[in-house]
Amino acid sequence: MTTQQHILACIDGSAVTESVCDYAAWYASRLGLPVALLNVIDVPASTRRDLSGAIGINSRQVLLEELTQLDEQRAKVVNSYSTALVQDAKSYIESHFDVDVGTYQRHGKLLPAIEHFHTQNRAIVMGRRGEDHKGSRINIGSQIETVARASSIPILICSEAFTTPTSYMIAFDASKIAITATQMVARSYLLKGLQGHIVMVGHHDELSKQSLAAAVAELMSAGFMIKAHHLPETDAVDGLLTFQADNNIDIIVIGAYGRSKWQQLFLGSTTTEIIASTLSPVILVR
Repeated sequence: MTTQQHILACIDGSAVTESVCDYAAWYASRLGLPVALLNVIDVPASTRRDLSGAIGINSRQVLLEELTQLDEQRAKVVNSYSTALVQDAKSYIESHFDVDVGTYQRHGKLLPAIEHFHTQNRAIVMGRRGEDHKGSRINIGSQIETVARASSIPILICSEAFTTPTSYMIAFDASKIAITATQMVARSYLLKGLQGHIVMVGHHDELSKQSLAAAVAELMSAGFMIKAHHLPETDAVDGLLTFQADNNIDIIVIGAYGRSKWQQLFLGSTTTEIIASTLSPVILVR
């Protein structure tokens, strides 16, 4: 395994796999980095019980052996599927983007697999469910928050068919995590050259206004095209998503999970609400 940095694309063969591949390749090409395709093989343990002390075990031995063979066959099929998946994804990216692509397969759970590459990961790209969502909320899955809370690098969440981004907005509330997100944008070439918007909802106190002005100044001094917007709405999620829709914003950048899990139980999470309420890609910054 090399020590070169890469954009880690987590793929599972679901309907969002193509979107993950496209956005990972776009991210990588913007930064001049390779893509690393990761598929995690999580084969559930057999449901067979230890029947060594059960009455009539001799009569069941043949069935137990057959179950063992089925477990082994299932593991082989899953491994073969994983190999085919990463190779197909690699071929897809190489036929659409001019980036190098590596492939990795690991057994176990997603987060430990991601952390295995922590010295190489520049950013992570993950998928969420899109068109099959029920009502107005998207099923984002439990993995996203788990990975986001454990990660110190940007995570791009996507689901819909790829379109080359031309604009972005930073959700800003003058908090420490929002300032961190702004600094991440300013230090990276990823969004440079795109039309940027930094949007604050409510927070009409003088300190918040000064923080917004400082964030704009930092981005402009780094050479970014950026416009500041201070909206009067009281609901942050509604205000941000309405602004995004009205201005055809391609990507949302937001600080990820500024509250603890305990606080979130009582107060909810702006991060989760935005991810669950938009079909656009979202970049999470911790």
